[in-house]
Formats: sequence, C-alpha cells, structure tokens
Amino acid sequence: MNAAELTGRTRTHVVEVAEMACVAHIHVVTPFLSLRRAALRDGIDVRIASGFRDFDRQLKIWNEKFSGARPLYDAAGERLDAAALAPAARVEAILRWSALPGASRHHWGTDVDLIDRNPIAAGYRLRLTADEFAAGGPFERLAAWLDRRAANFGFFRPFRGVLSGVQAEPWHYSFAPVAENALRSLDRAVLAEALAPAPMLGKDEVLARLDEWHARYVLRVDPP
Repeated sequence: MNAAELTGRTRTHVVEVAEMACVAHIHVVTPFLSLRRAALRDGIDVRIASGFRDFDRQLKIWNEKFSGARPLYDAAGERLDAAALAPAARVEAILRWSALPGASRHHWGTDVDLIDRNPIAAGYRLRLTADEFAAGGPFERLAAWLDRRAANFGFFRPFRGVLSGVQAEPWHYSFAPVAENALRSLDRAVLAEALAPAPMLGKDEVLARLDEWHARYVLRVDPP
C-alpha cells in the first residue's frame, strides 16, 4: 500500500462487498466470505459491523470525542467528562479506544468489526462492548467460534489486551497477510505527513508526542 492508502486518504486498495454491504481490501474479500460460509454451516451469521473507514470519518470520530460530542471512556469503560481533562489527558483517553486519524487499521480495509446477526432482534442497538461478547452476551457464541476458527482463514485479533496499547476488542479482526505488511509501512513519517494539514482537535498535543503514540498505539498490537 502507498502512503495515501495506508492513511485512508484514498480508496484505490478497497472494493465494495455487495454481499456484506461494506467496503474491504481487495485481497480480504475472498477469505472473509470463506470464513462467513464456514460460520453459516455452524449456525452463525457473521456480519461486518464496520469495515473500511477513511481518514475523514476517523477524523470526525476523533474530533467528536475530543470536544465531548461523542462519549469518552476510561480503561474500565466508565464515561469521562472530556471538558474536565487537560488536552494531553484527553488525547490519551481517546487513544485507549480509538485510533488517530491516519493510524486506524480500518484505513487499510484489512480490519473488520464482526457480529452475529442471528441472536439479535430487529432494532437491537449495537454497542460493540466487551459484555456483548462475554458469557451471557448476544455474541458469546460468535466470540468462541472466532477464537477457534478465524486463524484458519488468515484473521487474528490485534487488540486482545495482552501486548496491545488499545483496550481489548473481541469484535475486531484483522487479515494478517495484508495487515502485517501495512503495519510495517505505516511509520511515524507517513502518519505525520497525513496529520499535518488535518483540522484535528488536539493536534499540537498529538504531534508533540507522536513518537510515543505511534509506538504505543500503532506498533504495539497482539500478534497473529
């Protein structure tokens, strides 16, 4: 992937997946559909809640969290008051759960947030929280199936909360054959170049510690 693809500023590496009503990297489509067919045979209707996400969408999420327009949470999942936090603390709080614009693995089209359509009723409000995937949650069976089978199709969880700087996300799966190369290519310089012209709240604080944030929240993931 080139710099624009790595940072979500173009769509030249992704395609529409009509069957899933989403967008993904061109080399992810076939293995994902194979995973989906295998899950269907076991009674699990795997759907992509979120696939490719471009730079502008990630920037909007970031700015809404920084401003307090979107909820901001601590490591335990308790809501924080963004206005009560100093800018640097606000940046760190956002990074526990959300990537910097330009640094989201969703920019690559290799990463997907997965749910099971079968156990949820019409109108269910999806939250993508750990309790939904834990014992008694609607996606408990999906989580167990993915733990056993996802690797057979090339997918792994980059955020298991073991080594990753980001909090554990049992819904987030990544296609290793493409994502590992993308991760090696997304160096600090590529990220800084994408951020420099962006109208991002807290940008001064981010750029002042970009080496640290890049090392902790971009490079530090749980391996396949």
